[in-house]
Amino acid sequence: MRSHNNCPDCDGFEYDSVNRREFVKVVGATAAAASLPAVAFAKNEGKKKPAPETLVKKLYDALTPEQKEKVCFDWDYNDRRGLLRTHISNNWHITEPKINSSFYTQDQQDLIEAIFFGLYNPDWHERVLQQLQDDARGYGKAQDIAIFGKPGTKQFEFVMTGRHLTIRCDGGSAEHVAFGGPIFYGHAAQGFNEKQDHPGNVFWYQALKANSLFQMLDGKQRSQALIEQAPQEGQVAFQGTKGNLPGIPVAELFPDQKEHLNDVLKSLLEPYRLKDQQEALSCLKTQGGLANCSIAFYQSGDIGNDKVWDIWRLEGPSFVWHWRGAPHVHVWVNVANDHSVELNSKG
Repeated sequence: MRSHNNCPDCDGFEYDSVNRREFVKVVGATAAAASLPAVAFAKNEGKKKPAPETLVKKLYDALTPEQKEKVCFDWDYNDRRGLLRTHISNNWHITEPKINSSFYTQDQQDLIEAIFFGLYNPDWHERVLQQLQDDARGYGKAQDIAIFGKPGTKQFEFVMTGRHLTIRCDGGSAEHVAFGGPIFYGHAAQGFNEKQDHPGNVFWYQALKANSLFQMLDGKQRSQALIEQAPQEGQVAFQGTKGNLPGIPVAELFPDQKEHLNDVLKSLLEPYRLKDQQEALSCLKTQGGLANCSIAFYQSGDIGNDKVWDIWRLEGPSFVWHWRGAPHVHVWVNVANDHSVELNSKG
């Protein structure tokens, strides 16, 4: 098992060149199921703008044959890692050309930028820019894209990757999954080894909210929820309905604790656009809601030994949100409505 004091994403980028180239309130399935949170709306969410899916087709149509050779692939394209469009890592380049490079025209760069920011809650744009500045010298300088399938048809997917970034746009063509497939986000705000209060980290408030839930647990509940050793961070494949989920089952929480967990989930979803928030909640509802999930906190990786648990995990049959805050923030997200969906990850 890899030490959680080591961070493979700072050992260098993984790059593989390819030669060819509204708010939704959701409740669980039964009366005992915990309700899911109201989705946070940005004030300008209702403004009419082209959907990222529409812009992906526009970008695809604007690419030359030579460009498509380098960044466009068949839907089921495989390389040595397996199905490339479902691959995820904490720090990787899916293709070689960087966004803000001469490979793309200015109009194409503008389309890519609009697609990217269209995948986020507008209230989060400044924080996304801050993360990119801290981790990758800013937007567009060290990120790259790929397009799978043919936009405008039933099967296509746009993927952007870089350090602490894997995000997708698929228009619902990837069956059964939220966010178009597994995603990754992270932040090293002030260096590789962050201090125990993670100063400047735009995501740390999510962990603080989760730790507030831990403080609400009684002694018996804490003994269930707290686990000595965290799993490898990229270990986010689905366990299914017969899996041994770590930590304390949500069904065993008291009503006020369940309500607080709703707020935790809301904080996890709120950086993303409304469509993806809704899709994730729909997937969670299909598998029984939060009532079929468990939450775990891990003693390993406790920066400063302050018992504010830097590593924690919310997991259901086909829902995994693994939050690793040591030595800095890495978050792995894998959500679907069917646990048979396979994961192609590199932890």
